[in-house]
Amino acid sequence: MELLSSVLGGTLGYIIPFLFVLTVVVFFHELGHFLVARWCGVKVDAFSIGFGPELTGRFDKKGTRWKLCAIPLGGYVRFAGDENEASVPDQDALANMSEEDRKGAFQAKPVWQRAAVVAAGPFANFLLAIVIFAGLFGFYGKVETVPRVDVVREDSAAAAAGIKPGDVIVSVDGTPIASFSDLQRAVSVNAGIPLLIGIDREGAFIEVTATPERREITDQFGNTQKVGILGIQRNTTADDVTVKRFGPLEAVAEGVRETWFIIERTGGYIAGLFAGREDPDQLGGPIRVAQMSGQVASIGILPLINLTALLSVSIGLLNLLPVPMLDGGHLLFYAAEAIRGKPLGPKVQEYGFRIGITLVLMLMVFATWNDLRLLISP
Repeated sequence: MELLSSVLGGTLGYIIPFLFVLTVVVFFHELGHFLVARWCGVKVDAFSIGFGPELTGRFDKKGTRWKLCAIPLGGYVRFAGDENEASVPDQDALANMSEEDRKGAFQAKPVWQRAAVVAAGPFANFLLAIVIFAGLFGFYGKVETVPRVDVVREDSAAAAAGIKPGDVIVSVDGTPIASFSDLQRAVSVNAGIPLLIGIDREGAFIEVTATPERREITDQFGNTQKVGILGIQRNTTADDVTVKRFGPLEAVAEGVRETWFIIERTGGYIAGLFAGREDPDQLGGPIRVAQMSGQVASIGILPLINLTALLSVSIGLLNLLPVPMLDGGHLLFYAAEAIRGKPLGPKVQEYGFRIGITLVLMLMVFATWNDLRLLISP
């Protein structure tokens, strides 16, 4: 009985934070589609959190069915004239619509309005992240630690570049470094790439070039990831740590910078996958997100909210990939329509969506396989 209770408690410890994070991210993504669709005069048939059988729901005054479904791994907004949840056009339904009904059909709207509706989902994800980060910076500030070098590991990239104990890192490739955490982030995403590092050495400014090594590190939960490191350490004292406070506008600006950093880092990883520089084993799926959610939630609610912002950016970027079935695929079709002056043919769109769903399923299977492999590995 104690074993069963422990297993159930551990499972719920992952599932509840995971559902919280995913539901918030999905809700705001779909809300972006919904609000812009309403603004463009599109009739929205359904707003769903989850897929599959409906658990509960209600109709609003404009006939939209708001519902919660049994499979909580996503969501969708279904417009008038859609064949399915992926906004594939229902050509037969469109052909048989009355002139009045066509006014509210998504596919009957000008291409710029359809593009705006589709782009609003990822945009809402980015906006959510900015708001979360701005709130955290505004209410709690940002902990900064003097980026001083106390230890240089032998045979490291830092040692090869001539970095010495006592040096204070002030810039990386021209970007100012205010904290040791800023330095770690700048280095971690640039494994194998030469970096121009500005140093304050006893009051004198010098520059050296160092190439971070790619190494596998393990976090406090036992998770491993491959990042760039210089091979330096610092010994933190109370005098080295400050909390930087931000006013409302400064907090928003910092939220934008934080969101842009995640966009750059995620985009760089995706580009690195295609270029062969990044390890595909780092790609995770729902199981890993659930595991991370539970681990972060064990630290506290603020880290979980921070993870929500990070995942929101990742979902926004993923949806912008030019793959049919995703928002980016729809935008690709609309771009072709704008150039041609007419939509792509039904067969072209049908084959595109088939290819898209195949690619998405392959990605999900691969990411889930990565998750399972990590779970069962010793």
